Amino acid sequence: MAKRKKLDRAILAHGEVTGHFHEAHGPGVALYDDGTLEAPQGAEVTHQEHAPVTIPPGTYERSIVQEYDHFAEESRAVRD
Repeated sequence: MAKRKKLDRAILAHGEVTGHFHEAHGPGVALYDDGTLEAPQGAEVTHQEHAPVTIPPGTYERSIVQEYDHFAEESRAVRD
């Protein structure tokens, strides 16, 4: 198994259009290059356009949300 690298900041997603981002904060919070977020005491996820969201303690896998365009018959990553 390859060794994973802890990232400097726990930025979960960047908005390509707005430049805004979702970032996790809290004691022991760590995001790794494989997309794993560790929040042993829970975390607060902040974003510039809405109120913070609190998540319970745990280990999470970051994934990109997809949306499906029925008219174009294709899926694409949700853009912020």
